[in-house]
Amino acid sequence: MAQERLSMRKIREVLRLRWGCQLPYHAIARSCGVGQSSVHECVRRAQRAGLSWPLPEDLDEATLYRLLYPDAQRAPAPLVRPLPDWATIHTALRRKDVTLRLLWVEYREEYPDGYGYSQFCDLYARWAGHLKPSLRILHQAGEKCFLDYAGQTLKVLDPDTGEIREAQLFVGVLGASSYLYAEAHWTQELPNWIAAHVRMAAFFGGVTEIWTPDNLKSGVKSPCRYEPEINPTYQDLARHYQVAVVPARVRKAKDKAKAEVGVQVAQRWILARLRHRHLVGLAAANHAIRELLDEINRRPMRHLGKSRRELFEALDRPALRPLPTTPYEFATFAKATVGIDYHVGFAQNYYSVPFQLLRQPAWLRATDRTVEVFVRGQRVASHRRAYTVNCWHTLPEHRPPQHRAYLEWTPERFLRWAEQMGPSTTALIQARLDAKQHPEQSFRTCLGILGLAKRYTEARLEAACARALRSGISSYKGIKNILDSAFDRLPAEPSPTQPELPLTHPNLRGNTYYH
Repeated sequence: MAQERLSMRKIREVLRLRWGCQLPYHAIARSCGVGQSSVHECVRRAQRAGLSWPLPEDLDEATLYRLLYPDAQRAPAPLVRPLPDWATIHTALRRKDVTLRLLWVEYREEYPDGYGYSQFCDLYARWAGHLKPSLRILHQAGEKCFLDYAGQTLKVLDPDTGEIREAQLFVGVLGASSYLYAEAHWTQELPNWIAAHVRMAAFFGGVTEIWTPDNLKSGVKSPCRYEPEINPTYQDLARHYQVAVVPARVRKAKDKAKAEVGVQVAQRWILARLRHRHLVGLAAANHAIRELLDEINRRPMRHLGKSRRELFEALDRPALRPLPTTPYEFATFAKATVGIDYHVGFAQNYYSVPFQLLRQPAWLRATDRTVEVFVRGQRVASHRRAYTVNCWHTLPEHRPPQHRAYLEWTPERFLRWAEQMGPSTTALIQARLDAKQHPEQSFRTCLGILGLAKRYTEARLEAACARALRSGISSYKGIKNILDSAFDRLPAEPSPTQPELPLTHPNLRGNTYYH
């Protein structure tokens, strides 16, 4: 360990006490608060330099130092290490999986004599401490998009009513690049909220991993710090885009600081600049907003020296997820319970589900074209949506077997079945169907008659029907009695003939009697 070097003041005191006061070394060490070896070294160097007490009055401290320490080398000039571009480091940290240690390794590869890792981190922290607090949170590229409505509104003339209305300004901000999107619509209701997301995704050309909205009703049905309940339609939109919805905590503005800053920028550089413009209709308003929006995204940001557009092209665009192949179709959701008639109701119309799901709770997803039914998360039915009132849409496979079998019977089916037995059976079935105003009233009788072939064979049924027709019988019991009594096996009886009446008779008056 190197010996402690004394200050000039203590060197003078050591020499005074040793040569002037003749004190022993241990007393001098205790008096000056230094080690005894340091006292020995100081006196030895003074003797080597030819000094004595008292010291010359013109001997200054610099000369005394050179006399005592002639072998001392001038301290080398401090090493000037190159500083990295902290703005570039700050921007690079927004890329996914890029860490400060990785950037330090790359820095040392370029500058082998550069700063060590701990000092590198300390210098970066000092640099970042001069930025705005909202920029200290490093958002990964393509990770988050923050969404909110501006507190201020835009005055727009409604061409349908001729009234000046307050249009709402929707704002979306990407986390890494602060790339901005904005559009106006009349209300913050669910259809506008969903449509704004669809147009925003098209504007960005992709979607992030997470959407962070505020807790408005269109997005979050039941705000909660721990388990917020997302609006079903909004959740359906997120599933379509493969995005996770993570709402900001209630009354925690820092969770959506990017959105707050984006809204502030939109209010200052869009709404404030349009306050004197006479805008007719939302189309004209959004055209003016798009022009100002492009200007905002191209303008360099003072704290980074780059524009939002440049950062978007470098960071977020490569990391965004691709858009789905099909556009999202707006859907509304409703709860329902499967009735005993295996149908669920929606908008005063009724749609069938499999009969096994009687009395089960279900979710209905309705678009402009279809109505889908989900039970326990599984889609169990899909129907074309009806817009008339009190319509029943039933798929045959949803009916119980007995219902399906009953409804499958038609007059034509009975006649085709009877033709397999023979002409007499066909004639009898046709007569039976014609006997009623509604053929369905004869279905059971026809089913019973044709079913006799299973017990008595088709040939006997045909013979029984022939005898029944001659006897004027068409009931099920009558034909069954013929078969039970084996009358169908008896030879056919000749038809009785009427005796011919004579052409002349005293009682016949003739056609001239009445004239």
